[in-house]
Amino acid sequence: MTKPRFLLSVMNDDNDFQIEQVGTARQAASKAGVELEIIYARDDGILQSQQLLDKIQCPVNLRPNAILLEPAGSTALPKVARAAAAAGIGWALLSRKTEYLDELRSTFHVPAFVVTPDHEKIGHIQGRQLAALLPGGGLVLYIQGPSHSLAAKQRYTGLLETKPENVQLRVLRAHWTESSSHKAVTSWLCLSTSRAAEFRAVCAQDDSMALGARKAFEQCTSELHRCWLKIPFLGIDGMPDTGQAWVRDGLLTATVFSPLTAGIAIELMARSMERGTMPPVCTVTEPKSIPTIEELARKARAASAP
Repeated sequence: MTKPRFLLSVMNDDNDFQIEQVGTARQAASKAGVELEIIYARDDGILQSQQLLDKIQCPVNLRPNAILLEPAGSTALPKVARAAAAAGIGWALLSRKTEYLDELRSTFHVPAFVVTPDHEKIGHIQGRQLAALLPGGGLVLYIQGPSHSLAAKQRYTGLLETKPENVQLRVLRAHWTESSSHKAVTSWLCLSTSRAAEFRAVCAQDDSMALGARKAFEQCTSELHRCWLKIPFLGIDGMPDTGQAWVRDGLLTATVFSPLTAGIAIELMARSMERGTMPPVCTVTEPKSIPTIEELARKARAASAP
């Protein structure tokens, strides 16, 4: 019997979360008995769209039975999704809610669903981390994901809802990679505005971006900026071998653990196709603070004690 063919499209191959997504997807595919092909969108939504259309339009015997993707651009590719569903291909979104899934399910009767973290809740946790670490408030360098990213917008919205009013943000933008954050922070450090105020923390929407910022400070020749290495660095994703390890090693002060979604999506898709059932339209993963908010508050109190 021929194994089902699944196609996973991820945003890039140099972000720790995306790398872990691929690893857990391979494990889940092996366990479920499906063939898995991986393609990388290189953070380009147009390229991702074309890559997927090429797979959908190839001969029937070469088409995937299901496509799973984390959108690389500003949309969840509704036209590509409809083309896939019309061809009888299952469709699973990772980390991006959208309104068209009900249409795919009712019109084309294919498995169509999303597995996503609650990005606003992730932002809520990061805001509480800042509150615990900076009880006296202060200025924070905030490194946000790309402007087209819905996840970046939702994480920012969530953080604004829980951070104290006495914590102010100075926002830089980067892509979801260490190198892009390193470049953005290095360029900013050359500006006089980077020396005009005392910053109390560096907060990034991704662990790799937080590490890129830290490396920019480590490489800076200014004694003022190198002193920043003593302030808290915060990230998001909390993968065991990267974000959590960086917290244990003292490179990051805290992270927000966001469970991987690709493995869950593969399990749901494989079960749906095997049993002929429709999976839930939305499965939401649960984030958590590492360390806990209470531990961070204790650290802050200990650091300020005479």
